[in-house]
Amino acid sequence: MGEIRAAVPEQRSAAGGGRVPVVPGFARRDDAAAGAGDSPKERGKRLRERVPRSTHDALVLADDRPDAVRAVEESSRGRVPELAPIRVGRMAATPFAFLRGAAGLMGHDLAGSPVTGVPAQICGDAHAANFGLYGDARGRLVIDLNDFDETVVGPWEWDVKRLAASLVLAGRVAGADEDTCRAAAFDTVGAYRRTMRLLAKLPALDAWNAIADEELVSHTDARDLLGTLERVSEKARNNTSARFAAKSTEAVTDADGTKGRRFVDAPPVLRRVSDEEASAVAASLGEYLGTVSEDRLPLLARYAIHDVAFRVVGTGSVGTRSYVVLLLDHRGEPLVLQVKEARPSALLPYLPAAGFAVTDAGHEGRRVVLGQKRMQVVSDILLGWTTVEGRPYQVRQFRNRKGSVDPAALAADQVDDYGRMTGALLARAHAHSVDPRLLAGYCGKSEELDEAVASFAVAYADRTEADHADLLTAVRNGRIAAELGV
Repeated sequence: MGEIRAAVPEQRSAAGGGRVPVVPGFARRDDAAAGAGDSPKERGKRLRERVPRSTHDALVLADDRPDAVRAVEESSRGRVPELAPIRVGRMAATPFAFLRGAAGLMGHDLAGSPVTGVPAQICGDAHAANFGLYGDARGRLVIDLNDFDETVVGPWEWDVKRLAASLVLAGRVAGADEDTCRAAAFDTVGAYRRTMRLLAKLPALDAWNAIADEELVSHTDARDLLGTLERVSEKARNNTSARFAAKSTEAVTDADGTKGRRFVDAPPVLRRVSDEEASAVAASLGEYLGTVSEDRLPLLARYAIHDVAFRVVGTGSVGTRSYVVLLLDHRGEPLVLQVKEARPSALLPYLPAAGFAVTDAGHEGRRVVLGQKRMQVVSDILLGWTTVEGRPYQVRQFRNRKGSVDPAALAADQVDDYGRMTGALLARAHAHSVDPRLLAGYCGKSEELDEAVASFAVAYADRTEADHADLLTAVRNGRIAAELGV
């Protein structure tokens, strides 16, 4: 015990008896005290002096800002070249779709914006379509952020502003009037702020698991969304590996008489790969097993690998290398894993300008998986990472009862409800890596932050619409190739 006490600072017990060590990784007793003069809440309030909340309305574009076409081309470097037209076509569909594929461009635009300097594990791509339903270990549906390709430790404000701007764009695409779109952004930030204040008042353990999914609608007053959420939930329950395998594979018998299944070509979205490529992906799952929680290994050991195919995914992710791996158990029941290339976060080049250090991720798949686990209340039990032919990949279940609301297809009176719900979920996610008392102290009781970010969101939505128009012109003029409707 003497050696342990010598290794860490000490402080007197509040009860006056004996001494207790201050252990790294735990709060100090005075810091944890609710009424401390230098409490996290008070420190948050003092941040307003350096970064007034009203300044978050600022949109200052740098002189070296790339135009829409150059931004798309730069973000496509290192991706599969023949898939670039599909990515451009998907981004060209609507201004909201353009935003979805332009996380890096928005990072460029946010680099000079006001930030408090409070670090958080951020999604990095927290637009309104990156929230959704998925199944937990027991098959129950949960709702949360569900895309972490760009996750980093960075400014929490960037996630809030991207979410608010995406609600304005989604509302416009849905046909909502301008007042409704701005109100959606305003309500999104308001829900974030109020949720952070709620979490700050709760005991730490209660705050960590607060706002159960069944309480979200009442907590955010999103009752107009009930019907939509019920329909999405019903669809999600059927969105399983078994359903995907039934539609995308066929029965086969090997030369030795062994029966199994294999993927069927469905170009350009799903295509079979060479034996060499399939073997490389399958072999990489050995490394993956070393990244999965050990208690899951007996489960995976009951499946055999049967086939591998390449599958195009997402909007921003189009062009990254992504495979689906078909596993079958002793009854022939399928489990499909997705092995998806993990590229460096698109926000990485812009963190230093915001005062955040860039650290070596070591393995980009590991960065994505650990970022996801830090932000979600419940994560996929089979998350892991691996390396295929020198490239980092993340591994996860495919079609794990996933379901999502298309924010651009909501009725006008549902857009602000959806904004409030996603704002609350984002606050819950951020509160897992930053003390909610600190952010609650900064955000405060007033609507000053809500007003400022809503103004930014409208201005950025206007900028995104102009970028989208420039991309459409470039497609029509043949400056950049696009495959529309895929």
